[in-house]
Parts: sequence; C-alpha cells; structure tokens
Amino acid sequence: MNTKYPFDPSIKHHLIIALGLAIWIFVFLYFTEPLDVNEFGDTEKLIYLPLYGLIGALLYVVILPMQIWLYKKNGTTWKLSNELLLITVFICIAIITLRLFYLHFIVEWHPNAYEFWYHLKAIMLPAILTILPIVIIGRFAFGKYKNKKFEEQKIEIKGEGNYEGLRLLLKDLICIQSSDNYIEIFYNNGNQLKKTLIRNKLSVIEDSFPELLRTHRSFIVNPFHFQSWKTERSKHFLALSYQIEVPISKTYLENIKAQLDFTTV
Repeated sequence: MNTKYPFDPSIKHHLIIALGLAIWIFVFLYFTEPLDVNEFGDTEKLIYLPLYGLIGALLYVVILPMQIWLYKKNGTTWKLSNELLLITVFICIAIITLRLFYLHFIVEWHPNAYEFWYHLKAIMLPAILTILPIVIIGRFAFGKYKNKKFEEQKIEIKGEGNYEGLRLLLKDLICIQSSDNYIEIFYNNGNQLKKTLIRNKLSVIEDSFPELLRTHRSFIVNPFHFQSWKTERSKHFLALSYQIEVPISKTYLENIKAQLDFTTV
C-alpha cells in the first residue's frame, strides 16, 4: 500500500480527464441507451445526457482539493494507498450525488421512486463501473507520462573553464551551493550522494535552469527532492533527499512556499 504510484499533480491534466469523462458519459448514454434513456426523444437526449456528463466531470473536479492535500501531506509523493483512497472517495461522492439527482430532478421525490438499494445495485454501480476505467486509465497514463518525461530530461551544468562541466539527469540533481567563485553540485549517482565542484556563479545556473528554486543567496534546490519543511529557532529549512538540509532566507521564504505549492498542483 506504501508503493509509489504514477501520478501527475498538474491540475490542467486532471481537468482534461474531467472533460474526457464528460464526453465519454454522453457518448455512452447516447449510443447504448441504457435503462430509460431509450424513452428520450432526440431533443431530450441532447438536453439531459450532457447533464449526466457534466455531473461526472464535476464529481471528479470535486475530489481534486483532497488530492492536493494528500500530495502535500505526503511530501509531494504519491502512494498506491493515496490513489485507492481517492478513488473510494470519488465512488462515494458519485453515489450520493447520483441518488440526489435522481430523486430531485428525475422523479421529483415521487413516492414510487426506486428504493436506494435497488437503485444502487441496478443503476448506480453499473454506471460507476462504466466510467471508472476512464478515470483510472487517464490518471495512470498522465502519471506515467510525467514520470517518463522527467526521468529522461538531461541538463548540462557548465563551468567557466573550457573543460569544466557536469551532464546528468535533472531528477538526479539535488541542490547546488555556492562556494566563493565555485559552485558545489550535490547529485545522486547510482543511489549514492556525489559532489562536484565547478567554477561558476550560482546566479548563472539559476538563470539557466528555471526548474530549480533559489532558497538562499548560497543555495538553489531541485523541488523534486523536497521532503519536508523544518523550523528551528525561527529559522526555516528544506529537508531534501539524503538528509540534506538547505536554509531558507526571509528574502525567499514566501516565494519558496508559493513555488512549492505550485509544483504540487
């Protein structure tokens, strides 16, 4: 359950999943005409069926704040248990919403409305099982694409000398610290922490790689390796991979908070 699960925190991509869900629900209902849909005329189908699609999309959007909260709570990592919990919440909200939509808009609280358990077993669960694969496949596909894209991204940190430089995967870079006229690069190499000293300025590296975040006049970090926030004696730190702690100056504190929040949505 604590296994990492492919996950894309981009809200834009999750809105695409919601849109795809709305389209799929409309197309499925329009062409298969399950249950009482075949009693609708063509005009009624174009009025009511998009509403079901819209409801499905909104149900998915409603769970996104919880998703963001879980992602931040786990140090911007996503586990299989998080995914299962979110899917379970989505199903529960869907059941409640579909029941209320049926009672209020479809039968207008008619005394002969379907009993809850019959409605759940015969209508709601089959409907949910029809749309659930779209949610699961969409989330998994975006997560795998994000992981693959990040894992394949390479960067080259050049020095001022002709033969100075370091080429590595972006995901392996942890942080960079300035040291007089040099920068010290901390990175992962074969699951071991390595350090390389190159003659260059931290400001040059910061301008060259906008993916990195400035936390202090002497540090820039890769947000991919962010683990947690730490505060000691009113001083703030970022805990990174390999138990590296990087200070955050007051100048960059608010920006770091905003940027890290941004990278988790």
